[in-house]
This record gives sequence, C-alpha cells and structure tokens, in this order.
Amino acid sequence: MMSLLRASYLVSALAPTVALIPGIVSRSVFTGGYFPLKHSTVKSSKQRVQPMRMLGGLFDMLGGGEATLIEPSQALPGRKTKMGNISGSRHYVLGTDQEAVPEGHKVAVFANGCFWGSEKGIWRLPAGITSTAVGYCAGFTPNPTYEEACSGRTGHTEGVRVVYNPEEVSFVDILRWFWEAHDPCSGMGQGNDRGTQYRSGFYYFDDDQKRLIEASKDAYEKQLGRPITTEIAAASDYDQYGGLWYFAELYHQQYLAKPGARPYCSAQPQGVSLPDFDHWAPDDLKEKYKPTLPEAFWKAHAPRKGCSVVNSPNEPIKPGQW
Repeated sequence: MMSLLRASYLVSALAPTVALIPGIVSRSVFTGGYFPLKHSTVKSSKQRVQPMRMLGGLFDMLGGGEATLIEPSQALPGRKTKMGNISGSRHYVLGTDQEAVPEGHKVAVFANGCFWGSEKGIWRLPAGITSTAVGYCAGFTPNPTYEEACSGRTGHTEGVRVVYNPEEVSFVDILRWFWEAHDPCSGMGQGNDRGTQYRSGFYYFDDDQKRLIEASKDAYEKQLGRPITTEIAAASDYDQYGGLWYFAELYHQQYLAKPGARPYCSAQPQGVSLPDFDHWAPDDLKEKYKPTLPEAFWKAHAPRKGCSVVNSPNEPIKPGQW
C-alpha cells in the first residue's frame, strides 16, 4: 500500500502537472519526485521550453498500478496530415535525408525509453548507419503529435527508426545495442519515465528479423535472470491503424546533438552483455547475420549504467577507435 507521505506528495504534484496540459501553461518550474521534468525541447532560435507531463502516469501511481495500453477503439482519432517539416529534412549529424531508404538498405524500428538517447546511441555506430529518426510507433492513432502520444491515448511508444546498409553493419549489431542500452524487464516505462509511451519494443519487417529478435530475447533474458517485457510484433500488424511508424516533430530529431539541448535520458542500461552471437543465433542465419562490430568495440563503447550516451560526443565513433 502506498505510504501516506508518497500519496501526499503525489497529490501535491497534481496542480503543477495539470498546469502543463497543452493550451493552459507552456512552462513550469516543477521538477523532481516521482515524475522528473523530461522534455525541455529546443523548438526555435528563441529556445522555447515546453515540458510535457503525463497525467495518466500520475494517476496510475496514485492507484498503485501499472499503466495499461489503451484499446484501439478508445484511441484518439488522429489526422490524415503528416508531420510537418520532415519531408526533405536532413539528419542533423549525418547530413542524410531522414525519410529516404536507399536501394539495398533496410529499416529497423525499436523503442527502449526516451527516444533522444535511444537515437543517439545508434547514429554513433561506426559504419553502416545511413540515417536515424525519432517518432511514435506501434500505436493506433494516425499522425499523432508529441502531446497526444504523451497522453497515453494513442497507444504509441517513443521509437527510433534506423535506415542501415546491411553490407556495412549487421542487424544483430543494432539488436545488441537495443538490448544493452536499456532495461527490457521494466514493463511500461524506463527509469522515472512511466507510461505506455515508454514501453520497450522491437518491430520486425521480415521473418529473419523476427527470429533474431526472439532468439536474442531468450538469450538475454537468461543472462539478466528476470523476465523480459519487451513487445515483439510485426510491422504489418499496424497497417490497419495507418502504419507502424510516424515521425516526431522536427525539434525532437537528433535533439541531443543540438545547441541548448538538455542532456536527458531515462533508459536504464543494466551493464550486462548479450551472450555471444554463436550461442543464440539460429544456425541457418549465422553466416548471413554475423556481427560486423568486434568484441573490442563493445568493451570500449557498450552502453554503461546511467545512460552514458547523453554525454558522449555527437559524432559517430571512428572505425578502429576501440
């Protein structure tokens, strides 16, 4: 049962939380406690600050329960209009088109907590990453906004879309970074960020990806010694809702590399390595998907406890720099 002190604190937090509902107040000094201020977003040269709070998560805490995914029939209606300013935009660090998937390239989509740090860890891989982007995935509302996704009423989780060249970086390297860069056993949230929009998930586009995700999940679960709660689903499962993926607002893209960015990341790396690829990979996939990054890379650059990626350089790691 919730202690009186904790309950009293949470109730006292309601006022500043409600004050952050879009359209009422766009700035707050409320920080700390069970709901630390998260998204201070750089939106223009004036660096407007618009932190968002999630009422659903607060009431879940008051009720002593875990957030639950909204039913598709109860989700917000969304819109037909795509996110503005994304078409034609360039990756802030890599300089590439954020939407394009060049011939011979593939796409991976995953979610493991606040998308700022999740994206940065991937764009820093030393080779094969053509572009990364943050957005809202695995939900039921077409073309959601950040505020809508934060409400928990769209069903989306904050995700990362990776366009990569499989001739230069293996899917299993991206997969390993995903597992090691967060706590996949934490249910609906990462760290102090709680709610369905922070759930862990990996979404596959073909049977090979599915088998590799599932096999690595089983191996990492044994390594951690706790049940993994990561959502694993086909990208095609979301076609009926308009698609798996929707780009987030431009100011969220490569946020941690931009001047004035707040170095925030909620992910909780466990400091536990995924077992050796040969120990868990399906035999018929071992040759095609063997890792391209050597173990020396992981010893030097694997995610560390405390989400160390936020303080890492913005530039990709140079090949051989390990």
